[in-house]
Amino acid sequence: MPIPKDSRILIVGGAGTIGSSTALHLARRGYADIRLLDKFETPSANSAGNDINKVSLKVIAGNDSAGIWGELGSEAWEMWTTDPTFKPHAHEVGRLDLTSEPTREARLRARYEAIVAEGRGGLVEWVGGRDAVIAKAPHLAHSRVDNTWRGLWVKRGGWVAARDALNSVGLELRRRGVKSSFGSAGTFASLVLSPDGQRCVGVKAADGTEWLGDLVVFAAGAWSPSLLDLEGQCVSKAWVYAHIQLTPDEAKELQHIPTVYHNQLGFYMEPQPGTGLIKLVNEFAGYTHKIPCRPFPLEHDVVMSVPRSHAENPTDTFPDECAEAIERLVETCLPHLSGRPLINRAMCWCTDTVDSQWLLCEHPRYSGLVVATGDSGQTFKMFPVVGKQVADLIEGKLPDERKRLWQWRPGRSDENGTGRGGPQPKDLQQARGWRHDGGVFRASL
Repeated sequence: MPIPKDSRILIVGGAGTIGSSTALHLARRGYADIRLLDKFETPSANSAGNDINKVSLKVIAGNDSAGIWGELGSEAWEMWTTDPTFKPHAHEVGRLDLTSEPTREARLRARYEAIVAEGRGGLVEWVGGRDAVIAKAPHLAHSRVDNTWRGLWVKRGGWVAARDALNSVGLELRRRGVKSSFGSAGTFASLVLSPDGQRCVGVKAADGTEWLGDLVVFAAGAWSPSLLDLEGQCVSKAWVYAHIQLTPDEAKELQHIPTVYHNQLGFYMEPQPGTGLIKLVNEFAGYTHKIPCRPFPLEHDVVMSVPRSHAENPTDTFPDECAEAIERLVETCLPHLSGRPLINRAMCWCTDTVDSQWLLCEHPRYSGLVVATGDSGQTFKMFPVVGKQVADLIEGKLPDERKRLWQWRPGRSDENGTGRGGPQPKDLQQARGWRHDGGVFRASL
């Protein structure tokens, strides 16, 4: 697939996480004609990365992982902490990945032993019981943590200022001359194909503009399966978050605390500097939003989960049951904040593959089209390096092992147990308390 440096490259979803990271790596490699296409300017209001902060290095990816994801996580955190575009936005406060379930404890222990076997044991430490947990996170001294809490202490990790990092990349792209089209001129309507229908030669926008290109990178995030037929490989889901407003003294008390994750409760991180907002997220299977849509090139509607954009539906919050779950997280870990109002309630959309591996490959039907999606809840922590994988694929440098892992794979099961697992997500139509308008939703990117 290698292409000349003056090739016209179009990136659908270019103001989001994978799209802007891809543009950054291509621009740094000397590609001179890159155009971002997105409904919203950087950072895209539809991007899951457009948030005040994100956990760095969680679930199967990061310095607490072995194999390919361990390699990627270490490389990503190195860029987070050394690259001038990313460094101001990384907060290396450490992270606890905890559980009270024997099954998950066994998985965490196996992960720990694999990391040690790779000679990277200095990056992680096993913690078991209340005293060991509090030794790493003293703010939990008055919490309800008990001796069933066990898991990993990850030294190189913490959280990242997500929206600020997206903005930082956007500024570098503008400095490097990367072009962009937003609004209706950047909103995806369809692909433009060659007369024989075998090659993608551009993108048609919602306003009718046809952007022609030598290569199209389709990185539409959670909107990907509802815009382009991915043959059932991705399912878009929503997770939720809320904030509590702290006083300056309360924020100071929680400054520099490690990020705390418990698989039965959720996670939180230190307050955002300057605002005193602490972000709280419960852990659950997510929500779908199933409605009719017609992804390209289908000629009939299909019912699938389509994101409900908070930018276009600003009165949406989240289901009542999530507020109860977040309150349990607060009562357990931060009991002095119990009963405080949960503000800025919102849903955050991403798209999952069954095995939580990216879908990052050449499209099998249309030459000239690269698909880069399948976030599975782990892409923002890889923000500095996910675009490098796309650029390596384009240049024919992506290692075969990674190509196999991220290939086009309809119908594949989670045979290695790397997916999210757990119960199936509930559809939002079955949940109460999140919708506060009476409008009709129409999906677009």
